[in-house]
Amino acid sequence: MSPRRLAHPGPALMPRIESVAGHAQPFAVTLAPGLSLLDAVTRAVHAAGFDSATLELEGGGFAPFSYVLPAPAPDDTHAAYYSATHTPPAGARLERGCITFGRRAGQPWLHCHAVWQEAAGRRGGHVLPEETRLVAPVLARAWGLTGIALVSELDAETNFTIFRPVPAAGSPPPGARPAVALRIRPNEDAANALAAAIGRHGLHRPALRGSLGSLIGARFEGGGAVEDYATEMLFTGDGLGIALADMQGRVHEGVLRPGENPVCITIEALLVEEV
Repeated sequence: MSPRRLAHPGPALMPRIESVAGHAQPFAVTLAPGLSLLDAVTRAVHAAGFDSATLELEGGGFAPFSYVLPAPAPDDTHAAYYSATHTPPAGARLERGCITFGRRAGQPWLHCHAVWQEAAGRRGGHVLPEETRLVAPVLARAWGLTGIALVSELDAETNFTIFRPVPAAGSPPPGARPAVALRIRPNEDAANALAAAIGRHGLHRPALRGSLGSLIGARFEGGGAVEDYATEMLFTGDGLGIALADMQGRVHEGVLRPGENPVCITIEALLVEEV
């Protein structure tokens, strides 16, 4: 099998691009220190009146700070997996991060990919939300959802628990913008899948907000490539621009080249119509 395509333990499920239309209400909040990342985000999103949201984080500090990196799977129950947990003794300073927030088994849950500075240098990866605690305020831009719920469920194809969008009740508040939440399945090209969703839902000026996922390596516009078959990435909010962590936690940045960037496990994306 090509290194740019992964065989997963379960059947290839349909549809390959799950999308649900609704509305997104932008709001800004400062996440206060003294709480776990999960508790801080839960309080902020629920206080704004939403149950599901995506967020973009900037600045602030964490201690303790725990994360994992993409890694080879230890057996055939997954196509790729996570490293052992890393907890730098001095914590970390956040550079930027993206979060999918919703529910898992009926309880608040989130998925966070980030880039940060720790004593060993600049790193990126998957932040563990219950084990990570804020010690300095974190600025967050958020998009609260109506008409869309983000639910983390066991996925038979990948054998991971993954967020997916489902329709939800609710009327959009004043100022909410048309939005589409997506889950893109493995081996689908990221850029092509996003373009297909934009066309399907008739968006005119969509922007990716609080979006993240994983790719089988990467190919960037203007050259540049990442060869690791499992990576963790986040969209930087500038078109197809991303920041991506390889299996050593090294950060790579660039603009995805359409047609050459298949999904590893999932991409969770929110497209918001700009006004």
